[in-house]
Amino acid sequence: MRTETSRAAAERIAPLTRRALAPNPGPFTYTGTCSYIVGSGDVAIIDPGPDDPRHIEALLATISGERLRYVLVTHTHRDHSPAARVLKEATGATIAGCAPYAPCDSSSVGGPNLDAAHDLAYAPDIVLDDGAELAIGDISLLAVATPGHTANHLCFALAKEGALFTGDHVMAWATTVIAPPDGSMRDYLTSVERLLKRDDLIYWPAHGGPVRDPPRFLRALIHHRRAREAAILRRLEAGDETIAEIVAHIYEGVDKRLHPAAAMTALAHLEDLIARGLVDCAGQPVLEARYWRRSV
Repeated sequence: MRTETSRAAAERIAPLTRRALAPNPGPFTYTGTCSYIVGSGDVAIIDPGPDDPRHIEALLATISGERLRYVLVTHTHRDHSPAARVLKEATGATIAGCAPYAPCDSSSVGGPNLDAAHDLAYAPDIVLDDGAELAIGDISLLAVATPGHTANHLCFALAKEGALFTGDHVMAWATTVIAPPDGSMRDYLTSVERLLKRDDLIYWPAHGGPVRDPPRFLRALIHHRRAREAAILRRLEAGDETIAEIVAHIYEGVDKRLHPAAAMTALAHLEDLIARGLVDCAGQPVLEARYWRRSV
């Protein structure tokens, strides 16, 4: 019998795919983490979500009578991977997907220690390299390396449905936060360009609804990032010298709870602009540094 705190059963969104929503809505998770159950009989769960008993119970109820072969993880943020080990203990499934988080020296960024955002207890049985395939019954899932949001980020492709499970790499509801040193704007845009060369028909992100025209959406995403980059350069030319000043101007009117994330993404843009010789800074590129447009 389901308890009062149980989540509703997962919804079927495609012949081979069901989606269950974790009860963790917020400014960075939108309506919550989307966990995807792929296959029939023998199944995989992609991005099992947080270690929340209500969500885990809903996932186990959804696959009752089926065999959970794999729990797949796109990246190790704590809203994505912690439920993996609970599901493994309950079912004997294999945890596969991204590599464990490799801590960075966040003092080089000057911001908060980013380790707290990651699931440091994540211990996959199999780390999937780019292009690795896993067979689940009569279907297979392909790992697609997409570093940028995090250094260890993966997407998973289900060729039988023309679907790509994009984690936090591409989302329809919001742009992805890029937080150095683990996140990299250069890597992120390279990963987006790589997806443009694929022929996926639909994206299923870990937060929010699907992207139904991937090529068009990706081109708009690249345009948005380049427009944000141009806005940063304009603010430097106008006399802004700090990330705080830049964010106050560019993100005016945006929920201030999102400004810390905006500051990290601005830092990621500035790192890329410095590497390309368009911007200089005093010392290391950190949140508190002083920046200026380089003379050309």
